[in-house]
Amino acid sequence: MTSINARILMPAMSAFDHSDLDGRLLQLLLAVVEERSVTRAAERLGVTQSAVSHLLDKLRQITGDPLVVKAGRGIVPTARAQGLAGRARMLLEDLRAFATPEGFDPATLQACFTIAANDLQCDLLLPPLLQRLRARSPGVTLRVIPSGVPQPELLRSDACQLIVTPRPPDAADLLQRRLFVDHYRVFYDATVRAAPCGLDDYLAAEHVTVVYAPHRSLDIDQLLGDRLRLPRRFVASVPGFSRIPPFLRGSARLATLPGLLRLEPMRGFAHADLPVPVPEMPMFMLWHARRQSDPVHRWLREELLAVAAAVSGLADSQGCGERGAARCQPGPEG
Repeated sequence: MTSINARILMPAMSAFDHSDLDGRLLQLLLAVVEERSVTRAAERLGVTQSAVSHLLDKLRQITGDPLVVKAGRGIVPTARAQGLAGRARMLLEDLRAFATPEGFDPATLQACFTIAANDLQCDLLLPPLLQRLRARSPGVTLRVIPSGVPQPELLRSDACQLIVTPRPPDAADLLQRRLFVDHYRVFYDATVRAAPCGLDDYLAAEHVTVVYAPHRSLDIDQLLGDRLRLPRRFVASVPGFSRIPPFLRGSARLATLPGLLRLEPMRGFAHADLPVPVPEMPMFMLWHARRQSDPVHRWLREELLAVAAAVSGLADSQGCGERGAARCQPGPEG
């Protein structure tokens, strides 16, 4: 590590010119800038740390800039590296377009797709998407990053190729397509209690919910609490939907969540209508306008649409069932 630190502090004088640049070096620059770690950059690129250090040295000599400097126990990109990263994204896009014929063959495609999604979209859509993509294109890999409250810059900077979100940002250069429409449901453990019997019973129960960092609550909680002023007693909040089941199982608590979670991870729990009318929850995929006609990206969008249709069809075939229709029946405690 000492030699790496020395190279960061003392870049060699440039003995290279622009013709020494290639796609590998551009991908390396992006990986180091975005990951801010030689180890994580190596894992992302599928190479050794020594290979990253070697290529980083070459890139330093080409640019005449340290590119990264030490910050505590990690590294941070220099201002020049940040600026070069934006240009590298555009150059890589041009290289991909140059090497991709209009009638490309998925079987020969070598690509890593980066998709921004939070846990609902990730759990429901992205595992079957990866399976579907690799069935036709074994050279494709998938990288998932959190979308948070999605910002247009995610797509403008090419940090990802798609965003899956119920909250499309308002931006003229982004395009969107609705994947499905979900409905909120009240989940509970039917071995302990019955479905809530009206609004009073719903409000009297203890509730479990999801709060994303930093302090970002679910849309449904904002609606019920801030707009409708319905006081609920939250006894636990967790950072993701997959953490809900242990807090619900074996208790009389309730969780108000997107209904499609009944496929996974809320499988096995009973679910019922909310005692008050609430809006439905649409889900969208977003992409940048510059990718609209890209044949590879068009293929990716079509595959995600097919996965979303299959998930919606599976949910429709299961329906809400008797568990959702059951109302005001005494549970084992009654």
